[in-house]
Amino acid sequence: MTPPRAPQRPARRAPRFVTATVAAVAVVAGLLLPAAAMAESSEPSPSPTASIPVGTTVFTLSPQADGIVRPGDALSVSISLQNGTDAAVTPSTVTLSLGRTPLADRDALDAWLDGTDSTVALEPIASDALSAVEPGSFQVRGMTVAADDPALSGLTPGVYPLAASYEGDSGTVSSTSAMVVPADDATDVGIGVVVPITAGGLNEGLLTAEQLAELTAPDGDLTNQLDAVTGTSAILAVDPAVPAAIRVLGTSAPDSALEWLTRLESIQNSRFALQFGDADVTAQLQAGLPQPLAPTSLSAYMSPSNFAAPTPTPTPTSTPSGTPTPAPTPTPTPQPGDALPSTDALLAVGPATRPGVYWPADGTADTEIVTRLGDLGSDGAPTATVLPSATTEAGADGRTVSAHGQVGDAEVLVYDSDISSALDAASQSDVSWLRGAPLTTATAYLAFAAAEADGPLLVTVGRGDGRSRVELGAAISAALSAPNVTPRTIATIAASEAREVELAGTEASAERAAAASALVGEEGEIARFATILDQPSLLTGPERADILQLLGVAWIGDDTWPTALADHRTETAGTLTSVSLLPTSPSDLYGSSAALRFWVRNDLPYPVNLVLYTTRDNLRLDVQSETPVVATPQSNTRVEVPVQARVGRGDVTLTLQLRSPAFVAIGQPESVDVNVYADWEAAGIAALAVLVGALLVIGIVRTVLRMRRRRRGTDAGGPASGEHALVGGAEAGEEAAVSDHARVDGEAVREGGAAVDSDAATGGENLADETVVGPTARDGETAADSASSDGPQR
Repeated sequence: MTPPRAPQRPARRAPRFVTATVAAVAVVAGLLLPAAAMAESSEPSPSPTASIPVGTTVFTLSPQADGIVRPGDALSVSISLQNGTDAAVTPSTVTLSLGRTPLADRDALDAWLDGTDSTVALEPIASDALSAVEPGSFQVRGMTVAADDPALSGLTPGVYPLAASYEGDSGTVSSTSAMVVPADDATDVGIGVVVPITAGGLNEGLLTAEQLAELTAPDGDLTNQLDAVTGTSAILAVDPAVPAAIRVLGTSAPDSALEWLTRLESIQNSRFALQFGDADVTAQLQAGLPQPLAPTSLSAYMSPSNFAAPTPTPTPTSTPSGTPTPAPTPTPTPQPGDALPSTDALLAVGPATRPGVYWPADGTADTEIVTRLGDLGSDGAPTATVLPSATTEAGADGRTVSAHGQVGDAEVLVYDSDISSALDAASQSDVSWLRGAPLTTATAYLAFAAAEADGPLLVTVGRGDGRSRVELGAAISAALSAPNVTPRTIATIAASEAREVELAGTEASAERAAAASALVGEEGEIARFATILDQPSLLTGPERADILQLLGVAWIGDDTWPTALADHRTETAGTLTSVSLLPTSPSDLYGSSAALRFWVRNDLPYPVNLVLYTTRDNLRLDVQSETPVVATPQSNTRVEVPVQARVGRGDVTLTLQLRSPAFVAIGQPESVDVNVYADWEAAGIAALAVLVGALLVIGIVRTVLRMRRRRRGTDAGGPASGEHALVGGAEAGEEAAVSDHARVDGEAVREGGAAVDSDAATGGENLADETVVGPTARDGETAADSASSDGPQR
């Protein structure tokens, strides 16, 4: 998986609080600057500290004290000129002018700050010399109008036009702002200031330990955000992915992150939870989801060893010399009763949390979206949608909209777009002598809003990241300490009377809705694939977290978002192909039965449960159709499939398909050719045995028949034949000799007689010749006598 990208600051709409005329662009992104500092900065600086468009000069009027001048106070401003051209700006005189008639309403303030109202009458109240500004440098001057100056006397409460100008080479260059004279006897109006606690756009589900260490360092973004809200009454909008990223690490979390989490949980600011990753709820609902997505499980990010109970600390021992030996450091070890934190516990954002609050991307939620979000609540736990006033009909007409409202039956919390835009700009201005301009703009709009509101107000400081504690703190303080307002919690605002609100046109992004739809489709594929695991949440949990991060509002306007989506698609495809059959070469089968071997590749860090389904294309081979497999993590696992060959020879093609226990196809099917030489050994051996047996039987039969023929032939000849008589006598003598020594079976004797018959037939002549000799003659005689005596018995 690719590492999360570095947070990027999204592009934002330019706030309406400056104007530039004739020769240059006057851009205001200012900060508060003390008078002493302005005096020290009156000489040209060799290089600017705020970036400006190349080829332009930027002239800025930035009042101090947020532009607030009470009776008896002096008016102090800073004038700055930045030169981004290749030519020096010639010396000139800067004139500060004030209109003595307050602006009538918010529309008049809009026109004045935009430079579209040239009818406002101004009176010069101060001037100062501006020396030459070299290319690539800037100059800051401070100007003060004393409290007893006639220009400030007799001013009634209101918002007054203020401008600074100088004569350039091409004409008059001016910058506009305002001065606010508060009404001390006015009734205070409640105000809530929403401050997001987020980590910017990510392309992975959770922050890593290294990223947390960086973000919670003394100068890290998360530390700056928490420093800015500590000690204030700001309403926190906390991304639950941030505390979850710390909690899943358990004891392995960086110390700075654990301290940051403790601070978040201990401060008493009211708060609500954003979507995980500050995901855009509008894009999700437009993608066809019935409700916004939520994390399913974060168990894949946790290790049981980081949540184990520590082993009791051993007692230090002493050496024989009496020197104590330090006890070894205890190592946490998992115990049977140890349990990982639940998902709800991981996502908790702290005390005083208002549930069921949704904050869509600015200007994207129309009536349908608000209604659908409202339907997610109940009478006991209603939901509320945070909206900018610019998307309401009243706000679009330049009127003030109270914080608590209703769109039909759906509850909404409406924040003032103009004030919030100016506070956002101030919170992102890293140049001290420019910050006063947007802070003054916010205060001027807030003065009109407090006078016109019929209920509490709500403002935000935007969703920017990379803001320092000074910048963010100044914006929060400007809203909470403005004249005629009192801080309120989100619970107090939600408990106020709800006003009917009509929504105006919105500009939801079709591209983001399409991306959300595609991401949800990929999640479905991962969910089906994850059925191979004992715990499918090990895959589905991180996938859901990744999706929510990629739908984060911080990605809006970021040119790298399409690349992040493409990278995620590649990772998803890699996961879906991480388990598969390895290619198999053709094999030969000579025996009647065998086990064919195949290999399953598992690149996942978890064991997977599979079933190998095997089918044949003909009947020459019987094959086991289902073979269970447990593939070990990050290795290749051998699978043996038993097969039984039938009588026959030929090719069989086996089709192999891995499936999960839920019958989901895993990977692509594979085919293997098997050359079957089925049972030829058994058939050959049987045939040979039959042949040999047949030959033996035939030989025995022939032998028996021959012996019988010979016996019949002997019986037919009788003693008339001397040769046969002699043979018969020898045969009888032999039988007599055998009979004298042992008794045998009659059939055996006859077989023996047949053998003697044969010998006598071949050697009868010799016996006749041997009768000449005495002993032999006697033997022959005895044989003849025996033959004569046996003759009648046969």
